[in-house]
This record gives sequence, C-alpha cells and structure tokens, in this order.
Amino acid sequence: MKAGIHLDENTQYAGFWRRVAAAVIDTLILLPLVGIILYLLYGRAYFDLPLESSASMAGAELHGQLFNNLILVIFTVFFWVKFLGTPGKLLLDCYIVHAETGRPLTVGRALLRYLGYYVSILPFLLGFFWIGWDKRKQGFHDKIAKTVVVIHDASAASLEELQAEFDKDTS
Repeated sequence: MKAGIHLDENTQYAGFWRRVAAAVIDTLILLPLVGIILYLLYGRAYFDLPLESSASMAGAELHGQLFNNLILVIFTVFFWVKFLGTPGKLLLDCYIVHAETGRPLTVGRALLRYLGYYVSILPFLLGFFWIGWDKRKQGFHDKIAKTVVVIHDASAASLEELQAEFDKDTS
C-alpha cells in the first residue's frame, strides 16, 4: 500500500456515513489514551469538577487542552502518513491519498489537511457535510489539501494488481 493506490473511473470513494463511523471508532480509541496520559500528568484532580475556580486549575485546564490538541494532531498526522488512515478508517478499508496521484500523503500535506478541518467546521460543519454531495466525496479539508478518501478492498484486487504490489514491496 506504500506505493499508492491507482485512481481511475472505478475508484470507490468513502462517503459521509462511513467516514463518520471511522471518526467514532477513532474517538473511542483516542479518548482513553489521552485520559490515561492526562491522569499520569495531573492526577485525579484534573478530572474532578472544581467547586470553585482557581488560577492554578485554569492553567492546568488550558495546558491540558493544548496537550489534548497536540496529541490529536500528532496521532492523526502520524497515522495518515504512515498507514494512509487512522485506525477507524483502516478498519473500514478507507485510505487517504493524494487526489491526483493516489500516492501517500507527505507530512506537509497531512498537516494542511488537518488545518483544513477548521475550514470544514465553519460554517455549521458544511465542509464535512459537503462529503455527502461531492462527486469524489471530498470535504473542504480534502479539497484544500488535494486528498481523497478511497475504499480499497484488497480482496477485490486482481492477481496482477496483487503481484505488482508484492513486487513493489519486495524491491
């Protein structure tokens, strides 16, 4: 899969609901991981609802939010670049590739795609809903970074395609 995916008129693009399901899976995986890290850094007090606001708790909350976001960016970009998708996407046979070449994302393109999420959020998540209407199922973030999310079922590949992929991986 490292060599990329051949994009043609038969390419299947991952639609809105499949991508929502992948995001839910990713959230279920990432929340406990981040929770454990925050617990190790701040202890149980971080998760308790404060009865009164204090400057030290506000600082810890801000630091925790920044840390949460940094972990999320690192996790997401790492998986997009290394595996062509986050665990949720991979479990659903979805891969994120360059929209024109089908090649894996570079770190720069992955970061651009991630920043594009903020554009997709405004206004009213329209950039995410756009996936449902777009011919290639691209959200605003995909269009900004020139990416597509494709469904690639290796079991549907021809013998020639599997042999070519094997040859690329072993050379």
